[in-house]
Amino acid sequence: MQAYLFAAAHRLASALTHRDFRLLWTGALGSSIGTWMQKVAQAWLIVTLTGSASAFFLGLDSLMGELPILLLTLVGGVIADRKDRRQLLLMSQYTQMSAAFVLALLVYFDVVRVWHILTLSAVTGVAQAFGGPAYQSLIPSLVSKENLPNAVALNSIQFNLARIIGPLIAGAALTAFGMVACFGLNGVSFLFVIAALLALHVKHIPPSVQKPMIDEMKGGLRYVQGQPTLVALTVLGFVTAFLGLPLLTFLPIIVKEVYQQDVGLYTQMMAFSGSGAVLGAMAVAWLGRSRAMGRALLGGVFAFGCVMIAFAFSRQLWLSELLLFVGGALLVSTFSMTTSLVQLIAPNEMRGRVMSIYMVAFRGASPLGNFVSGNVATVFSVPTVIAMNGALLVVAAMVFWLRGRGVRET
Repeated sequence: MQAYLFAAAHRLASALTHRDFRLLWTGALGSSIGTWMQKVAQAWLIVTLTGSASAFFLGLDSLMGELPILLLTLVGGVIADRKDRRQLLLMSQYTQMSAAFVLALLVYFDVVRVWHILTLSAVTGVAQAFGGPAYQSLIPSLVSKENLPNAVALNSIQFNLARIIGPLIAGAALTAFGMVACFGLNGVSFLFVIAALLALHVKHIPPSVQKPMIDEMKGGLRYVQGQPTLVALTVLGFVTAFLGLPLLTFLPIIVKEVYQQDVGLYTQMMAFSGSGAVLGAMAVAWLGRSRAMGRALLGGVFAFGCVMIAFAFSRQLWLSELLLFVGGALLVSTFSMTTSLVQLIAPNEMRGRVMSIYMVAFRGASPLGNFVSGNVATVFSVPTVIAMNGALLVVAAMVFWLRGRGVRET
């Protein structure tokens, strides 16, 4: 029995046997907890400051944070293929840490305004536009190829463990100390990942020949265009994020308008979603690379669309929280599988650019979807918009199943 449990644990966390990945994973967990603390506090701060216009401003804040990623990530991908990826990540972490401390000071002195929040979200987005491709490109250098899907899934696990722990700590901190504590603790949390990055043994080997940046960007785009499966995976990631992520963005409004409760229920709902996400990521980590991954991906997108529709019509708290749990598992497992497939297809010398194109689609879709859904929600109700998005996801999954042979058979 003990031998079986040991073998199961090793299979679930095989990528953690690599020292550098283990260090980075642990540091990223500490930082992600702080990030989710800030996400909860920041969303509630916007709702508090903007009142009846909160749906619009939540969508706008998401847009301001993600728009730099949409505009600059392709440049970040080229730089990630040229420069030391660890140094790029360090600069990104220092910038995000500074933005968190500035927001903490604004709240502490009671001078914060919505435009302050939007501006700092944009600064953070710029930092992530350069740090994101560097991080995604660095991971395959820290583990063996056979452990790469496991590493991607473990990253989802740490991110979603933070989605559980961060909101719970945020709820306690908001009650005991106020919002400033969440923003300040997020700033401190960046020290975990900074320490991990400084301790890595990975070495940067610059390319022997460097073309002009615009030529390298075009080369990355041409490579992706020549790979139909990469194109399909990128489009699928965009559609899933565009339609699916507004469910989480608008949870504060569901809490206030549907259930007439406060931040305590919001953090509880986030914890249910995060718990499901951990389960979904663990499932992907356990299964590893499978020939059925493409079919599982499309089935997950279809099922998540159905969950969104059911959540939109639910008025029972226990059912809504159960649906958030299941939805969290489905959403993260589909994102983990999509990312794994893209990383496995892309060669090392192109990986920064390929991942930057994928990230533009994936990360750019989130603010665009939130902004569009936020505007539609000013005409219809938030639950109606969630139901509409879910129905469109179901249709998208069926179209990819019938016509996206490259994804289905990957």
